[in-house]
Amino acid sequence: MSTRRLAQSEGIVKALIALPFAASLLGVVALTAGAPSVGARQTQTPGAQAFAACRACHTLPAGGKSVMGPNLNKLFGRKAGAAPGFAYSPALKASGIVWDAKTLDAYLAAPTKVVPGTRMVMKVPDPARRAALIAYLKAETK
Repeated sequence: MSTRRLAQSEGIVKALIALPFAASLLGVVALTAGAPSVGARQTQTPGAQAFAACRACHTLPAGGKSVMGPNLNKLFGRKAGAAPGFAYSPALKASGIVWDAKTLDAYLAAPTKVVPGTRMVMKVPDPARRAALIAYLKAETK
């Protein structure tokens, strides 16, 4: 084999060896691209930090898309199961709940106990975290 062909072969082998590393590095960059920096997370309010887990299912802005859960814009004072554009469980629709700090606190603590048959199973057992989350929702969903 000529020296030139050998050099080309070695270059290809090196590239193939580096490929998995480059792919994994690219994956890490892709996974962290939308995540807030450590500094940004440290400056978020406790309520915003608590809502981070809720973002998988809920949106806050007016006209926000309903995902696995409804959009929460104008949540306070609204009847449970009444926001347009989301298919609520019959149990939540029939609950008669009107969202305020007290009803939301009870629901977030134990959704399936407050409304048996609800589809929301995620709970916020820590009272301080719930209070921070409710304050955040009040401010962000006016």
